[in-house]
Amino acid sequence: MHIPSYAHGTIRAAMPSMPTSRQVGGLDCCLCDEPFSDDLAAIPLGPTPTSGLFGCRPCLTRLVTRARRTRDAALPQDARRAREESAAWLPARERHLTRLDRVRQAAEAVARLARDGGTEALPVAWLLVSLESAYTWVPEAPEPPASVDREDSQLRDEAFRLDLAMITAREAVAQRLAYHLINEAQPEEPDMCEEFECPEGCSGRHDSSHIDCGPDAVFEDLLEHGITVEKPQPEPLSPRLASLLKETEAEEKRPPLPAVEEQAPAVLARYGIDTDDTDVLVSAAAAGLVADAWCEGPLDVIRADGGPSEGEIFAQSVDLYRRARAALVAARHDGPEALLAFLAVASDVDLPWAGGSRFALRTASGSAVAEFVRHVDDEVRFTAEVMREQGWRAGLLHRAASAASKAPTGFGMPGWPGAVASAMDRLAVLDRSGAPEALAGLSAVEAALLEAPDRLGADTLDWISRQALLG
Repeated sequence: MHIPSYAHGTIRAAMPSMPTSRQVGGLDCCLCDEPFSDDLAAIPLGPTPTSGLFGCRPCLTRLVTRARRTRDAALPQDARRAREESAAWLPARERHLTRLDRVRQAAEAVARLARDGGTEALPVAWLLVSLESAYTWVPEAPEPPASVDREDSQLRDEAFRLDLAMITAREAVAQRLAYHLINEAQPEEPDMCEEFECPEGCSGRHDSSHIDCGPDAVFEDLLEHGITVEKPQPEPLSPRLASLLKETEAEEKRPPLPAVEEQAPAVLARYGIDTDDTDVLVSAAAAGLVADAWCEGPLDVIRADGGPSEGEIFAQSVDLYRRARAALVAARHDGPEALLAFLAVASDVDLPWAGGSRFALRTASGSAVAEFVRHVDDEVRFTAEVMREQGWRAGLLHRAASAASKAPTGFGMPGWPGAVASAMDRLAVLDRSGAPEALAGLSAVEAALLEAPDRLGADTLDWISRQALLG
């Protein structure tokens, strides 16, 4: 006889707590105490087919029927309870999701205000304080009732997005306030206005928005406060450079680019780059370093596999150009190791990209990202090796020549102002009804393109790329 699982509890409750010896011996039914016979077969109730207690078919049939009726009677009650629990749960869930979303939007707004620089530092600080209060007042996620799926991915994802937005806001405000304090402490330097090409009437205050202290400054600064943290070991050479060094130890050492100082100036002159103008040469070298180390090769694979958009790549390349230029300038006095500051940012897989982009390399395919990081490392360290072996100027000439051949009208190159002027002529006659708001004022757009295109934002640069305004 088949006994359904829903009847097990009912049968177990009907079994005697102290069975008789005849019931244990399988002679009598443990439910009605009737003796078993040819007409009343014994049905084992366990624990094994030959031991334990036994019941008769009429008793078991009666108990199974009772259990079925009890189960069927409970189904409407369970359904009604589930509907009531769901009716109470869904509004509570929606309220919590709405609160998470509103606080996240507030965090993103605070981050934007802190980065844009149009809001004074003190109001930005108060915005963070009020944001932290709003974040603290977000209650714990409500517990779903038993009748509802407890694995609610949307609740978890929204809470995670809020945490990320809070991290971004805190970072933006911290950077804003840190540089505000540093800039407020700096004296006025009117004698530097000519070098910085300041507008007429400048007060002599030249605020900084990015200071690169190198990889080891923090450890030295902590010593002044009585805190000792051991410096990390210098990064080892890349495999390619290590193998090159081993080969050159056995042979007569040859410079990496023996003819660069003789041949590069003539090539660069054809592109309008005066190699005697250090500023122009450094700018072109920075553009070339970004093009060779970052823009080419594995980045194409990442982009083709659903990676960053053209606007995101453009914005990030501009940000990296500034970092590359600063690193190249620092390398003149601090040595090729100063390029490691650029390498650290260019190969950072967790860093969100510039222009308001949320893209980070870690979101791309693992193998492509690993190859990308290796490529950036090799190229930057190769430039460091050229500078170490042949001098700072040789490294600049090498990368400037790359920029001249690959992107003569790119950002940072002498041809960039002409490219911007041509783009503005075409933009002026375009229908911009569906364009981003950042393109409303043409003079502001032109100024941003000339000085810092990433300020326009990745979305705006995407629109410009789709119109092929910059070639």
